[in-house]
Amino acid sequence: MSDTPLSRTDTGSTRARAVRRASVLTALLATTVLACGTASDKDEDEHSTSPSPTATSGAALGGTSADARIEQVNETMRKTPFSGIGTTTAFDEGLQEIRWNPSQGLHIKLVGIGGDMYCKDGVTYTSADLLAKSLGSKGVQITVPDRLDDTYVTTESGQGCEAYFAVPPGTFAPDKDTEIEGVPAQAVTAASGSTSDVYYISEEDPARLLKTESTRDGRESHTTYADFGKEAGIVLPKADQVMTMEEFREEVDAG
Repeated sequence: MSDTPLSRTDTGSTRARAVRRASVLTALLATTVLACGTASDKDEDEHSTSPSPTATSGAALGGTSADARIEQVNETMRKTPFSGIGTTTAFDEGLQEIRWNPSQGLHIKLVGIGGDMYCKDGVTYTSADLLAKSLGSKGVQITVPDRLDDTYVTTESGQGCEAYFAVPPGTFAPDKDTEIEGVPAQAVTAASGSTSDVYYISEEDPARLLKTESTRDGRESHTTYADFGKEAGIVLPKADQVMTMEEFREEVDAG
């Protein structure tokens, strides 16, 4: 694929490249990988009071299944403010800082890479520079005009923002059980094709996701969650900073 910025010439091939790039942009937004770092899990949470799994049996007390425990974890995380920090499989270097406030949304800031992303009510706002870098990591080069430096591109996922950190269906892996910052953690594994993840969830209530280890096409990342119950203010981009994916594509076409 050509590295030449989009232009008005050669309309047919240019438009085809633009459409492909728009499709890649949408796919990248849908598969954003979150960060990893160090957790502090001492805060108590009042949302989950269901029985907890044992650390070695691969099943919860009272016969609760892995999927039932995962549902408890996802419910707690959806309702509880938290933060996280760490690496990402999307890039070879840099960190991602995550903040989640159920009433205000999600913010992911890429440190050392540049760019950030917000999500609120199922709408994702991604900075133009991050979109360009994400495309570049996939071998698709675009040039973002200077006038779009402070622009955020929106996409609608059709699901809540908690999808960015939710634990998918998986199975207990007792051989991987461990402690995260002194908290007993039960491992849940999930894999598909070249993607594999290990989710470390709290053995005891409150039900929380403590850490994630991810592999995407040979790249690895480690995500740890912290500051449960501590609300951080999240302010979405202003209306005059926002455009749709189609509007962004047309602006890039225009050069």
